[in-house]
Amino acid sequence: MKQVVLNLFQNAVQHTDPVAGTIHLGLKIIGAEFQIDCEDNGAGIPPEHLPHIFGRFYRSDFSRSRARGGTGLGLAITKSIIEAHRGRIEVESKVGAGTRFIVSLPASSK
Repeated sequence: MKQVVLNLFQNAVQHTDPVAGTIHLGLKIIGAEFQIDCEDNGAGIPPEHLPHIFGRFYRSDFSRSRARGGTGLGLAITKSIIEAHRGRIEVESKVGAGTRFIVSLPASSK
C-alpha cells in the first residue's frame, strides 16, 4: 500500500502547479471498505485519455520527456497492487480543475 500511495502522490505532484497547486490525501472507512483518496487541482485528464490511463506505458502527455514524465508504468503498477489486495481504483477528472483517484479496499483480509 505504501507504493500505491507513493505512486498516486507522485503523479499528483507531477501534474499540479508547484506554487498554486494543492494535493489532498484522505483515508476513511465506508462500510466494510477502506477508501484512500488522492485529489489535486492540477491540469486534469482529458476524457479521451481516461479509459487508457491504467494501461502499461500509457502517457497522456506525450510532449513531456521521460526524464520528467515517467515511463507510463506508475498507474498500471498501482492498479495491479490494488487488485492483488481485492480492491479497485477509480478516477474522476475535469480538465483545468484537477483529478481525484479513489482506492477502495476491503477492511477484512478474509
